[in-house]
Amino acid sequence: MDRSPRVRKTRATALVAACTTGILLVTGCTSSTGGKNAETASNGMVAGRAKTPRMTIAMVTHGVAGDPYWDVVRKGAEAAAAKDNVKLVYSSDPTASNQANLVRNAINQKVDGIAVTLATPDSMRGVLAKAEAAGIPVSAFNQGLDYWKKLGAIGYFGSDEKFAGQMVGNRLNSMGAKHDLCLIHAQGTVALEDRCAGVKSTFKGKTDILYVNGQDMSSVQSTLTAKLRQDPSIDQVTALQATIGTTALSSVKDANSKAKVNTFDLNKDIVSEIKNGSIEFSLDFQPYLQGYLAVDSLWLNKVNGDIIGGGRPTLTGPAFVDKSNIAKVYKYAQNGTR
Repeated sequence: MDRSPRVRKTRATALVAACTTGILLVTGCTSSTGGKNAETASNGMVAGRAKTPRMTIAMVTHGVAGDPYWDVVRKGAEAAAAKDNVKLVYSSDPTASNQANLVRNAINQKVDGIAVTLATPDSMRGVLAKAEAAGIPVSAFNQGLDYWKKLGAIGYFGSDEKFAGQMVGNRLNSMGAKHDLCLIHAQGTVALEDRCAGVKSTFKGKTDILYVNGQDMSSVQSTLTAKLRQDPSIDQVTALQATIGTTALSSVKDANSKAKVNTFDLNKDIVSEIKNGSIEFSLDFQPYLQGYLAVDSLWLNKVNGDIIGGGRPTLTGPAFVDKSNIAKVYKYAQNGTR
């Protein structure tokens, strides 16, 4: 490695140039009035705070309050907000019309940017047109891969849900599964429909779809238990959400079924069940990263005119988590960031 004074001087000059742009993005950039330690809002994962003017970003999701998945999304958003000197206003509602009203409220409050999930794109079309007319940039994340451009978002941060389902179908083939039951816990949500459609398109066995009420876990458990008792040929259950996955384990036990369970998404319980072998695998979409990028992209667009992805979606998954890599992921899940 070249340690010559010339090389050291060049590197130092480059660092100084990066730190004088007014956008302090890395830990190596400090000043007499800044260079603060990480904000506590994000488990110490933020290096410092930008010196750009204070701005407000609204994040509006279709998530259910208290759901561990959305807690992770919010942590990522808070980490980006802490770094970017952004006031984050977070709200959520699983009902499409209510989510649209939350976006409308953000527009009326004249926020600087809106990060939104597109679980039901048609319900968001009108209100996002109002955001565009008001000159408020929008980033889409988590759901809406096929719709974000049509609705005027500057970027998309999430996964290709149908492809993720296809990955699961192929995985089930390699496991020798014959009959899969795919659980949709929110009817009409495009991402969930795409996941099961993807499984069905590649799985060589039989795929059935069962609709359950994802807002009532006792109902999910009783509905699934009844189905497993009715059809003992089901040897695999595919849950599309971590909480549904752990509930599915209880149903399998109640029904005295031999079915194995796999799921989408992670939480502390799921990584523990993968570790002990109760759940075969999970597909991880990195919700922390989704929340982080959805906010950070709006800040970068505001202060530097940046567009992340170059007109293409920025994929945060999917990736399998199973016994082969659970040890690496486990500690992050326990920290609440995976």
